[in-house]
Amino acid sequence: MLTFLVSVFSYAQSAGQPVITAKFVAKNAVRIQYAPSGTQSSLPDWVYVKHDEVKKPDIKATVEDNVVTVRDKKGRIVFRATSHQLRDGEATLVFDSPKDESLFGLGQFQDGYSNVRGLSRRLTQVNTQISIPMLLSSKGYGILWNNYGLTEFNPCDQSVRLEKQAGAGQREEVNVTTTEGGKKEIRERHIFEGTITIPESGDYALLLDVGQKMARRHNLTIDGQPVMEMQNMWLPPTSSKIVRLEKGTHRLSAELTKDDQPVVYYRRVTDQTVFRSPVAEAVDYTVFVGSADEVIATYRELTGPCPEMPSWALGYIHCRERFHSSDEILQTANRFRSEGLPVSMLVQDWQYWGKYGWNAMRFDEEFYPDPKALTDSLHRMDMRLMLSVWSKVDKNSEVGRQMKDKGYYIPGTDWIDFFNPEAAAFYWKNFEERLVPLGIDAWWQDATEPENDDLAGRRVNNGKWAGEQVRNVFPLLVCKTVYEGLKSVECRTENVEFATAAESALPSSAVANSTLNTLHSPMILTRCGFPGIQRYGAALWSGDVGNDWETFRRQLTAGLGMQAAGIPWWTYDAGGFFRPFNQYSDSAYIERMLRWIETAVYLPLMRVHGYMSNTEPWNYGPEAQAIIADCLKERYRLLPYIERQAKAVSEQGSTLMRPLVFDFADDSEALQQKYEYMFGPALLVSPVTEPGVTSWRTYLPRHKGGWYDYRTGQHYDGGQYVTTPVTKAHIPVFLRAGYEVK
Repeated sequence: MLTFLVSVFSYAQSAGQPVITAKFVAKNAVRIQYAPSGTQSSLPDWVYVKHDEVKKPDIKATVEDNVVTVRDKKGRIVFRATSHQLRDGEATLVFDSPKDESLFGLGQFQDGYSNVRGLSRRLTQVNTQISIPMLLSSKGYGILWNNYGLTEFNPCDQSVRLEKQAGAGQREEVNVTTTEGGKKEIRERHIFEGTITIPESGDYALLLDVGQKMARRHNLTIDGQPVMEMQNMWLPPTSSKIVRLEKGTHRLSAELTKDDQPVVYYRRVTDQTVFRSPVAEAVDYTVFVGSADEVIATYRELTGPCPEMPSWALGYIHCRERFHSSDEILQTANRFRSEGLPVSMLVQDWQYWGKYGWNAMRFDEEFYPDPKALTDSLHRMDMRLMLSVWSKVDKNSEVGRQMKDKGYYIPGTDWIDFFNPEAAAFYWKNFEERLVPLGIDAWWQDATEPENDDLAGRRVNNGKWAGEQVRNVFPLLVCKTVYEGLKSVECRTENVEFATAAESALPSSAVANSTLNTLHSPMILTRCGFPGIQRYGAALWSGDVGNDWETFRRQLTAGLGMQAAGIPWWTYDAGGFFRPFNQYSDSAYIERMLRWIETAVYLPLMRVHGYMSNTEPWNYGPEAQAIIADCLKERYRLLPYIERQAKAVSEQGSTLMRPLVFDFADDSEALQQKYEYMFGPALLVSPVTEPGVTSWRTYLPRHKGGWYDYRTGQHYDGGQYVTTPVTKAHIPVFLRAGYEVK
């Protein structure tokens, strides 16, 4: 066995075989690469921004017969990779994962899991799913899998295709959003069936793949017992579940849409975790050692720290699908002020380009006669404006015709090829010239997956790379383009301001203070991401989700998965994007909507949105408006606390929405809570995720000094479940003893 205490080492089993190379890239992090000796990657290193070698790391690593072991500063084994494989462009890593371990992260998924140990997932980018191949372990380590293509997490080597049964299916008409706007679809539901034979009883990971780029429903029963049930206008093509199966043959049945071609993949859950990428040049990963905060801080050190989030972005962000004119926006802004409802930013969603074509980077002046005057008016009301800008452009628009002539599209799509530096630069040139002068404050880069998995089967950067090689990294490059462009404008503006001060004999400090009032770190809202996107001022949200209770619950686990993967700025469409048509009078929906909003008070960003909805509080009746008003006021009461935590995110690599593994990794009961989380170090949030309740059960983690009910001040000891009363106006929140939020 070889023990390595130096900063870099290499190990090969025999001549001609791939080499394991390890480099200590931080005091508590080691990057491992398993690749043929002397080879160089054909792809840029898009994820890492720091590559320095650390000469005296706090951790140790050993290698023996293709096994890598990592120990913490006390010599305790925290990570052990038992297999590295690279065959025909497929990279596989296998590492130990004992039964008492919990694993969190991988980004945002709609399967409802928080602890992903043993689960099978397919890491691709689609609407409502964000793949961030970063894991956080309760055993004191994290691991970042560095691969830009599709990745199978705990891949299943067995599968069965479900066959569509004879007979007409149930038909229904639904409204959906598409990249061409709203449309109606006729869908048919059909029954698909198959069988699997299990050789040994135990826990099995299942992955249902509906066989299309997007799903409308995830449904599966085994021997007549429900296993999966989820419906939405948009769902990822795969969903996952762990079930107990007894030895023998089992009948599978799924009710899905008629064009689905479902396959169920399955594997026995073992004490190992696997990453596998079918398009890879190396096994490449970094192991971080320490507490959750230490792991995430070092992860951000290597992949880029978060810029400071503007303070106004931490208030309430109001959005609807959609405002139709400048007048509508200003009328809404004035109504918020006259009703005494605090708001910091209004959002203009799609279609403002009107007759000029999709994302023409131009307002239709029939409805938006003077966009600069619009933003100026909002600024005088101490409000900001966010604008939706896409990474696809209508080829018949003025910008699109130029893009097409220059060959700047991903072939066969309307998406700009951001892998081509010239295409990215031209996109930014138009963005800067057409939109930046309007005084808009924040930018909504929608559908940055790109939508419908449109990289698959195509080549990018003038044919240089296969889409499969870079399938998951597209959103990173979109946000890079916009963020770096905005920063360059900011720098030029600062130089002009200081030059003006010198010429006018004004004190430069006075001009500097004036500049700081108008300039800020760029804020980008985007629907997808990848490791490193946090360095581009990016906040993410959970996409076009439904509004039902199960969807609400799954957004909580999805958001916590983002936090454990190191992406701190996240939110959802409070109230759900797809809403019922009787939303303004449906008491059952309004109850759900209020729970979404009450929880959003304690999310990194607070934002309401809804498809074909006027989401303003006054549309839902006086009682709902009063409750929403209290929620908004509570958000602003918490702003000093939130701003302090936001500063810690930028300066210390901290996390605001905290899975309980961050603060209570030694409390096994805390690790089992799927929906509870810490909001900063002081507040425990316990979302109400069921209808019609008057009391709610919360687990209070073990903590010396216990907990206080945030509203009543009643004290409780930690390490126990407590049941507290709730009304439709609030959810349980507890203050950690020894902390304050003032």
